[in-house]
Amino acid sequence: MAETLPRPRFGQSREPKNPVNPGRGLANVIDFVASSHIRSALFLAIVGLLFFLPGFFNIPPIDRDEPRFAQATKQMVETGDFVDIRFQNEVRYKKPVGIYWLQAAAVETASSLGLPRAQIRIWLYRVPSLIGAIGAVLLTYWAALALVTRRGAVLAGLIMCSSVLLGVEARLAKTDAMLLLTVVAAMGPLARIYLSSQRRENLEHPSWIHPAIFWTALAGGILLKGPLILMFVGLTIGTVVILDRSASWLKGLRPVWGLMWMLVLVMPWFVAIFLRAGDTFFADSIGGDMLSKLAAQESHGAPPGTYFLLFWITFWPGAPLAGLAAPAVWRARREPGVRFLLAWLVPSWIVFELVLTKLPHYVLPLCPAIAILSVYALERGVLSRSWLTKGTAWWFAIPAITLVLAIIATITLTRQPVFLAWPFAAAALISGLFAWWLYDDRNAERSLLNAVMAALFLSVSVYGIIVAALTPLFPSPEVARALRNVVCVGPKVAAAGYHEPSLVFMTGTSTLLTDGPGAADFLGHGSCRFALVESRSERAFAQRAEAIGLRYNVATRIDGYNFSQGKTISIAIFRSEGTR
Repeated sequence: MAETLPRPRFGQSREPKNPVNPGRGLANVIDFVASSHIRSALFLAIVGLLFFLPGFFNIPPIDRDEPRFAQATKQMVETGDFVDIRFQNEVRYKKPVGIYWLQAAAVETASSLGLPRAQIRIWLYRVPSLIGAIGAVLLTYWAALALVTRRGAVLAGLIMCSSVLLGVEARLAKTDAMLLLTVVAAMGPLARIYLSSQRRENLEHPSWIHPAIFWTALAGGILLKGPLILMFVGLTIGTVVILDRSASWLKGLRPVWGLMWMLVLVMPWFVAIFLRAGDTFFADSIGGDMLSKLAAQESHGAPPGTYFLLFWITFWPGAPLAGLAAPAVWRARREPGVRFLLAWLVPSWIVFELVLTKLPHYVLPLCPAIAILSVYALERGVLSRSWLTKGTAWWFAIPAITLVLAIIATITLTRQPVFLAWPFAAAALISGLFAWWLYDDRNAERSLLNAVMAALFLSVSVYGIIVAALTPLFPSPEVARALRNVVCVGPKVAAAGYHEPSLVFMTGTSTLLTDGPGAADFLGHGSCRFALVESRSERAFAQRAEAIGLRYNVATRIDGYNFSQGKTISIAIFRSEGTR
């Protein structure tokens, strides 16, 4: 086994051991940026933008969760009511108000700066997720300094930057990227307080900074997604206390003052929503949403072990390195820093595996612990030499599989390949091949950096070019574009057979979701009205139109694919000519 490196104290790091020299390629860049904290933070922020911006502006709303969040925020902006949460006339009490306030701030800021049609630009609603993702990367760097050098902390941040799961969540106007930020913001100070107690530092005059960050992060997490953050933190603290048989270090959290501060931050809105809706919010969010996930909610049920299998895809390219690091991490489980990170990771992972409802993003707040543990083993040169080394082929396999699927989807849906994507795709394949080919005990870091480059090229190819070109997957923007070209003022819309939230977001809050007969009745009640009728509802629409003497014509027809339901669709836009 390679010689174990001395462990830097939490919040500190050594200067890079190896001097910069020609021919080390990407390693030279890491050496340079790791020479200071400011340089490291700027580097990770820029790399985060490079990873997360491709497709950020031009990928349309992704059904169904993203446009539900965005539409609820849009209604807040339209009505000026920033307490109640609604999707059209239905209350949306599954999550607290935090993400809606952040999205509304982005939209209102853009509107005040004169950006036209700001309320229907989905990328504005994604800004909090982008900020959350980059912030989480930077906080992962900060937390990583518990176990590794500054150089290793940069590598941990790069692993988070390049992970498939965070790349997806950074581009969706949902809660999960911001929740990740609050979890890491809470875990960083918690780890500092715990490790200081292990070294018996600052016992007489503990700092207020770390408790303040911790309790503020908890408040933010609660306003974003309710008590879920308390599960991550509670299980971590409980596990460490049980293993150490001591809870004395918790005094460093200043629990009395901290709890009071957290309540000051979260209680105003909870009181306001209680006064507005009674206990409906608490019944819907805790009973209707959180507790219902113990069952297979919304057809998302899966057996235990699902997250372990998904991990090899969702945490790529860090997943192969995590597999190589796992044996060494387990051997080092008695080290305080490793023990804390395992307490962050293992108990919550077990809970998610046992809960029947499973969605890939649920385990995202556990990924920073995996990234830091992986770099811990990498720096010490104790990565596994067993059969797990064969798993490094995954660095090449994921780009290859992804691009084959992308080619099939592109040709099937658009009938033409997107040639602009293929140079980036080729670069992803070559970088992934180098990552696999170069791997050995001495070149593990070079392999990781090549895998990160593969992930960057893959991000540009898939998100920036291929997904944005698959317009049949996004019928709602095409419908909205067709309605903007009509000659009448203030068109009113009813939809039959196609009720995706993205349609409401793109065509307006007043859009009526109905059936075929209802669309015909709607069309007959005034001018400048349009019925969006999916082909499976056209017969019922036509029968009702005949019964009421409605004359209509087809303004246009839009063909596409509803991937939420997994079927092709054809939407006719009917306009009334009057009644007989």
